[in-house]
Amino acid sequence: MDTIQTLLTHKTIRNYKGDPIDQSVLDEILAAGFRASTTGNMQVYSVIITKDEEKRKELCKIHFNQKMVEQAPVLLTFCADFNRFNKWCRQRDADPGYDNFLSFFTAAIDALLVAQNVAVAAEAHKLGICYLGTTTYQADKLIDFFDLPAGVVPVTTLVVGYPDEDPEQADRLPPEAVIHHEVYGDYSEEAIDRLYHEKENLPSTARLIEENQLDNLAQIFAFKRYTRKDNLHFSKVLLDVLQDQGFMNHGD
Repeated sequence: MDTIQTLLTHKTIRNYKGDPIDQSVLDEILAAGFRASTTGNMQVYSVIITKDEEKRKELCKIHFNQKMVEQAPVLLTFCADFNRFNKWCRQRDADPGYDNFLSFFTAAIDALLVAQNVAVAAEAHKLGICYLGTTTYQADKLIDFFDLPAGVVPVTTLVVGYPDEDPEQADRLPPEAVIHHEVYGDYSEEAIDRLYHEKENLPSTARLIEENQLDNLAQIFAFKRYTRKDNLHFSKVLLDVLQDQGFMNHGD
């Protein structure tokens, strides 16, 4: 399968077989990840591989008991990591100035680019993947679990394994919803109605609205899935993590 076809046929997999992934396959997937673009060729990221069954069970609890975490044979935790780069600088008499939010953001971008390369490479090998957004929600607990030093923050996790399901592809907004030409064109009420029409009229959307006893899909996102209360709580958790891990020096 070529790269474009791999990307176009992506599916999120939430049920996995327990079959192990050959080490040579895993090595190739990771090598593809490490060829991702990186700011200034610094490679300010790290990847933690978890295969141990008992550790995956513990991580399953941290990741809100998403059973795929313990089902799949491999869990990859991608971290923004300036710890290694800072140590290299100090050992070469270069004073590192990477204790600020910009540096965290730089390293987070690096880590996410690697994660996406790994995801595409895994799917090219007929493996399934699923991103875990719970990584940033539970960053403080993952730091303790992995014994991460200052300068290292987990930013995403990939579940990787052989699929035990063949779900439908998730819907996507039409290209015109996300493409802007030359300058940003803001959305009129008519445009919002048009761009979200198909998503709002899917049979799966109707089922969700009925199950949640709400009026529309937007309310499901705002009132059930990603609530203001949760967003504020997990934002504070992440900001505290960035402070504790040494990324909040504003020079005041």
